[in-house]
Amino acid sequence: MFTVSGQTIKYDRAWTHPDTGVQYPANWLRLATLAEKQAVGLEEVVATAEVYDQRFYWGVDNPKQLNDVTDDDGNTTTGLKTLWKAKQNEIAASLLAPSDWRVVKELEVNSSFSAAKTAYPTEWQTYRAAVRTACNTRQTEIDNCSDVAALKELLFGAPTVQQQQTDDDGNGVVDSYGSPVMETVANPNIATAWPDEPS
Repeated sequence: MFTVSGQTIKYDRAWTHPDTGVQYPANWLRLATLAEKQAVGLEEVVATAEVYDQRFYWGVDNPKQLNDVTDDDGNTTTGLKTLWKAKQNEIAASLLAPSDWRVVKELEVNSSFSAAKTAYPTEWQTYRAAVRTACNTRQTEIDNCSDVAALKELLFGAPTVQQQQTDDDGNGVVDSYGSPVMETVANPNIATAWPDEPS
């Protein structure tokens, strides 16, 4: 594997030089000599055993594209935000699907939409509305992420985090040895939770 100007170049994949715009075929790395690779600015990267989340990164410290990007020819490359917002729609649909039959039943057995809405159990109406609201809120939270690390934390961060306790003035609390007094709190950087289905 090689890099040039922060872009990862892998064997058997076509690529475009980020500085010159020159396009190279998929077999170029295999056929080029070391001198030819160095002449275009490629630096070899030795594979390591470091782990990275392939949903968000191309490699260690190599995040995927966060936002959609449209090139000069009008071709748009979809970013992580768009992909994960679409995933929220899929999750919402999967949460609503098991109770869809309830809506259909009320529409079929009642003489009007108004009567069906009145007959439909309130707790299910509330739940279904809460699913849609949670979906919209989560998509807004995704849009508000400033980088890939924040997006990953939003969607897959731990539910609780350790932080230093603070006093009424906002100052960090320390013990008699001067060490910070820590507490476990809800992670403020994770996405809004999906609602629980009525029992």
